[in-house]
This record gives sequence, structure tokens and C-alpha cells, in this order.
Amino acid sequence: MGRKRQSLLVAVAACLGGWQNLAGQSVPGDKQPNAEDVFKNVQVLKGIPVSEFMATMGFFAASLGLNCVYCHVPESLQDWKKFADDVPRKRVARTMIQMVNAINKNNFGGRRAITCYSCHHGNQLPKDIPSLALQYGTPEEDPNEIEIPSPPVNGPSADEILGTFVKAAGSSGRLAGISTLIGKGTYEGYDSYHEKVPFELYAKAPASIATVIHTQNGDSTTVFNGSEGWIASVDNPVPLLPLAAGAELDGARLDAQLFFPAQIAQALSQWRSGFPVTSIGDSDVQVIEGMGLGRTRVKLFFDQKTGLLVRQLRYSRTAVGTNPIQIDYADYREVNGVKRPYRWTVTWTNGQSVYQLNELQSNVEIGKGQFEKPAPAVLLPAKAVAR
Repeated sequence: MGRKRQSLLVAVAACLGGWQNLAGQSVPGDKQPNAEDVFKNVQVLKGIPVSEFMATMGFFAASLGLNCVYCHVPESLQDWKKFADDVPRKRVARTMIQMVNAINKNNFGGRRAITCYSCHHGNQLPKDIPSLALQYGTPEEDPNEIEIPSPPVNGPSADEILGTFVKAAGSSGRLAGISTLIGKGTYEGYDSYHEKVPFELYAKAPASIATVIHTQNGDSTTVFNGSEGWIASVDNPVPLLPLAAGAELDGARLDAQLFFPAQIAQALSQWRSGFPVTSIGDSDVQVIEGMGLGRTRVKLFFDQKTGLLVRQLRYSRTAVGTNPIQIDYADYREVNGVKRPYRWTVTWTNGQSVYQLNELQSNVEIGKGQFEKPAPAVLLPAKAVAR
């Protein structure tokens, strides 16, 4: 097995279980299977969908500052089944999950007030001695952590901030006249070994989106048709996986709707403003938040000078805590009178991906089948991806 294939296994293998061989299989119906149906030796994290199980692994990685392989035997690099082997750290992890669950149940009514991150804070071992450097230093502000104070800050309402964004993106007439988008560009992420590979984008108003990433191991296709979605990828534990209810479907819906900003006010509900002005890089930003159909909380960050959207932050619940999913927008260019980001970077606890458009066309006919359920992904032969 080549070095790059080995690194792929490291990135996608499950940390508390082993991968069963589901190659060529798809999920009956359009409901995600539970973790124990796909992974071997799952003892504690049962009864949760595959995507939540994988997101939970990301939560562990963020909390301890470690990668998946740290918890497994070295042979896991050559044999996926070895990820199911028990090692001391996996047994400790199970105990820690049970301990944290008990703390939250006995002291916080079952609410996840305490998580792995509460004590570890990105360290392998919790620190038990106060840091004077941290106490007397000036830590850099994380704009993602900003919340509405009590009382809220006086400033523009959510409707006013969204209205400014719509005007900044283009005139109402031009925005309303865009019904489809087709784009081509490059993608880089863990599944492309952080090399640039071609990708295609298809979007249709009001809320359909599809991307096709041509990785070295095979195509990765994500589709959302306005109500349901799927991902077909050789890097997933199931080659055709439905998007799960909640953050996955809410995120896909919002990603699609943001390509057609004329109706952005209807994309979320329960809009709230009143956040203090914060900054991302060298730019001051205004923050508002709303709620998705699946009860996903979303923050949107708008450049105070240009009015354009610079960041989307949404939250995904896992079995052990809440994960942030951040999308940063940049390289705005005008296409048929509408300003659109040509570059967006997706950052989450399992990795980071960068999309860069090279071309984008509006109101181009899209094939009828583009937003239909894709076929299961197929791994390319090893010789086809050899370098």
C-alpha cells in the first residue's frame, strides 16, 4: 500500500471502532446507519448516526490536540480492521465518556455543560497548575466565541444587516434574475492529500446544490436537492451516505441558499442581533445569528465596510459535545452584476478544505439529473492514482 493511501486511512478511520467492509453497499432507504452497524467494537457510542460518530472523533481530536492514529495500534495503517483493536487509550476514552456523562447527569440535569474540551483544552493531559502567562497576558480574541451580552448592544437589526448585504452583493433585480450557477475550479483537502484537484459546482434556486470533486482515489459527489441530500465518496465509511437530519441538512440548505442571496432573510428563522462588533483579520465585522429548519444555530459575519459575508459559523451536536463548522468567504468578484466569493475555506474538527473557483456562469441550463441521488462512489485502481 502506497504512502498516500496510508495517510488517507489515518485521516478517515474511526477512533473507537474498526471499519466493516461495506464497499459497494448503499444504505437501505435514505436514513444513515448507526455507528455500530458500520464500525466494529463500538461499545459506548452506540445508537448515533455514522456522521455523528465521525464528528465525535473530531471532537476528541480538537479536545486533546491529537490525531486518530494516536489511539490505535501502528498496524492500523495497513489494515483497517486493526482500528477495532483495544488499546489502553481507547479504554480510557470510554471511561472518560462515562465519567463526563455522569457529571452532566448528576450536576447539570443532563445538559452537556462539561465536555472533554472543558478540562483538556487542546492538551493531551489536563493542566492542574494555573498559567500566569495566560492570567496576565492578553489572549487573542476568537471572533467565533462572541455572544450577545445582556443587555444587547445597540446597533443595526438583523434585517438591516441582511439588507445591506443584499445591496452589496448586487441590485435586487439582478439578484432575483439569477436562477442557476455552474462553476469550475480547484479543491484541496485531506482527501486530496492537500493537493489541488478539479471540482465542479452546480446550484439552482432556491436551494439546490451539487459539487463533484475529482480526487486521486475517485470522485466525491455531494448533492442537496432542496429537501434531502447525499454524499458519495470513497473516503467515507459507506460509499453512498444520506445527509443526516440536523446540522448536515441545514448546512447543505444554507450553502445552497447563500448562492442566491435575494432571499437570504428567509434562509433562517429566529434572527437575532445585538452582538458587539468584533474583527476577523484586519476587518471589523457585524454578527447576527439565526436558526435552521433542523434547529441548527448559525452565526453570520459581515464586513462592516463592504457589507459582504465573510464567515458562516454553524454548530453540530455530537455525542460528547458541540462542534463548530466554519466557512470563510474571500476573493469576491462580479459576475453579471452580482458579487460572489470565488474562494471559500471550510474548517471543522476533522480537517480543512479550500475551494477556489476559476470560472462561474449564471443562468446556464443544468442537466435534470444533476440534483438526483448519486451512485455509490467507486475507488479507482491503485495504478490510476500512483504518483
